[in-house]
Amino acid sequence: MSNTLNLTLKVWRQDGPNGAGRFESYEANGIADDASFLEMLDVVNERLIEDGQEPITFESDCREGICGTCGIMINGKAHGPQKGTATCQLHMRKFSDGDNITIEPWRAESFPILKDLAVDRSALDHIIEAGGYITVNTGGAPDANLIPVPKEAADMAFDAAACIGCGACVAACPNSAAQLFTSAKLQHMNLLPQGQPERWDRAENMVETMEMFFGSCTNHGECHEACPKEISLDFIAFLNRDYVKAKIKNRKLLGQN
Repeated sequence: MSNTLNLTLKVWRQDGPNGAGRFESYEANGIADDASFLEMLDVVNERLIEDGQEPITFESDCREGICGTCGIMINGKAHGPQKGTATCQLHMRKFSDGDNITIEPWRAESFPILKDLAVDRSALDHIIEAGGYITVNTGGAPDANLIPVPKEAADMAFDAAACIGCGACVAACPNSAAQLFTSAKLQHMNLLPQGQPERWDRAENMVETMEMFFGSCTNHGECHEACPKEISLDFIAFLNRDYVKAKIKNRKLLGQN
């Protein structure tokens, strides 16, 4: 049997990208503690609509911790107080009756606010466009075991591929760096045989595209702490290694000294 909570929400409201923005307070009473954080916002929005007010804009899709669209700052923490959890997986039992909860969008220059809690994360898409893919011939699907993959490489690639692209790493970083996101998207292909033909071009292009939109990594480690999939900082080291090697290899291929 669930208990109910009476909460006070301090929510960032912004009418559009060029709006000034402000905090507004809302009472969220009678919230079941087994509800998710987004379900709580749904209840608040239903009440706002009934009162003829504008509902709070926030992003969500799968609500299963897979798509990465739900990210917001909750009491100053990306995705909230529970480690390894996306906002949509956070349950209200992590809060106490009478709590004041501050809810903000991602705070990073590379993620401009669209409205309220929704931000534009297309800067991450530019990194993927720069090399987050492999080129293969079209035709029938090959047999599953046609290309042997060492288990250690497969396990590491799987860990990297767990990244859902939510942007929490950028929002939590004091420098708004995207090294953790980029390293995960880079290494889940660079670790596998299928990713080798384009490995060095991929490394150079994705890193340099990242640097056009995001700050630089100075090893704070906040990205790992905020990541709902707990992507390892080791992947940033792998990214740095591959980028240095890529600059040397690609320069040699072009005949430069």
